[in-house]
Amino acid sequence: MPIGLIALALGGFGIGLTEFVIMGLLPEVAADFRVSEATAGWLISGYALAVVVGALILTAAVTRFERKPVLAVLMVLFIAGNLISAVAPDYSLMMVGRIIAALAHGAFFGIGAVVAASMVAPTKKAGAIAIMFTGLTAANVLGVPFGTMLGQAAGWRSTFWAITAIGVLALAGILALVPKTGAGQAGGLRGELRAFRSGQVWLSILVTILGYGGMFGAFTYIAFTLTEVTGFSASTVPWLLILFGVGLLIGNTAGGKAADRNVDRTLLVALSALVVVLVVFALTAGHQPMTIASMVLLGGFGFATVPGLQMRVMKYATTAPTLASGANIGAFNVGNALGAWLGGVTITAGLGYTSPIWAGTGITLLGLAVMVVAATAAKRRGGGQSGGRDGAPAAAGLAGPDSEREGAELQRA
Repeated sequence: MPIGLIALALGGFGIGLTEFVIMGLLPEVAADFRVSEATAGWLISGYALAVVVGALILTAAVTRFERKPVLAVLMVLFIAGNLISAVAPDYSLMMVGRIIAALAHGAFFGIGAVVAASMVAPTKKAGAIAIMFTGLTAANVLGVPFGTMLGQAAGWRSTFWAITAIGVLALAGILALVPKTGAGQAGGLRGELRAFRSGQVWLSILVTILGYGGMFGAFTYIAFTLTEVTGFSASTVPWLLILFGVGLLIGNTAGGKAADRNVDRTLLVALSALVVVLVVFALTAGHQPMTIASMVLLGGFGFATVPGLQMRVMKYATTAPTLASGANIGAFNVGNALGAWLGGVTITAGLGYTSPIWAGTGITLLGLAVMVVAATAAKRRGGGQSGGRDGAPAAAGLAGPDSEREGAELQRA
């Protein structure tokens, strides 16, 4: 394994903490700023929307630059945002800090995915992307639960101070370990935009929004579900989040390996299983053992889709993957915002704390339907074997001299 992947995973760990840890601290933040649960949830939705802006605008602005220094600058932006969050005296400034940190998120993962794919052999690209995203899963397994416990014991601000320090370590790791990989597509922004001529790129992005948004819709208000419906104490929530994180770690690793063999089949299976898990979770949320099992499976099948979703959009973007990769990171966070918003709407409507899980089920089901359409179209036009030995030459446009010709064929699909 290239050592540079560890540095990318470290950056992902810090970013994952910023994105997810606030979910376990949402009740404390809402009480401190004297806002409602739904209003506090906008610290999650606002972050997600800012990720979309950063993923598109910042990535587009830096496509001509060498990727390593770009990743370093993005990490500096991330550090600044978390520092503002740590000292924010009110809700508005807290939102500003969240937005600043979020602007770095999308571009970092979008560019980082391309860098990760360039470090390994064509048949291992999805696995390399999964390693980078291991930082996110590690943040959930270790960082989020312990960050939640730190915030509950020493105040939620202490958690953001800790994240700021982790950001500094991640910056040092990027500078020391990530190799120079060159700049983006030679044609600059115009060349990168050509990737969006592919209908499969757009279908892949839509699957990302719906498939990931469904899981996030169920997870955003999980602290309220666990305490108000299942009957767990607030002090138990961090330990339950560890179980969710274990599911993420297993799902991310298994999903990456499976996607290297066949992307579309992996996504169809994972999304189908995720729908079933969400239904079971919603029906049994009042039963503690079933809730524990549902959380592990929710994390597992939810994150099993992530390497494949990222790999798929890069595959069909072919020789100009950077902006498409960033756009798909933005799509993950459109899904985040959609799920968090819809969950907040259902709670505000008085439908209870299991209603976000049902909303997530509906969103995921739509994502599965779109994936069926995308996979069927790809198979009909000769692109059905996505990923692994069959699809690797086109993946990320980094596999060899034949990739441009194959990329043109795939874009017609």
